[in-house]
Amino acid sequence: MFRRREAVPFSFVAEADRFRSNVTPPPRERPSKSQLMGHTLIGLTVVSGLVGSLLLGLPALETGRAPGHSQQPEASDGR
Repeated sequence: MFRRREAVPFSFVAEADRFRSNVTPPPRERPSKSQLMGHTLIGLTVVSGLVGSLLLGLPALETGRAPGHSQQPEASDGR
């Protein structure tokens, strides 16, 4: 059957909505110069790898004919 939920006093709900903690978290530490350089180097390595793979993979994606081949098959050379 249906389960009946217990009633919650309205004052409890209202008090829970306006409760704020008086504890503030400590400020974040700023990264050092070596950490910034490391992050930058890793980012540049990833981006250059993606660009390099794109440049090396573009010739394989071309739909044009390969150099040195004619469009006619070899069997139609009149032999």
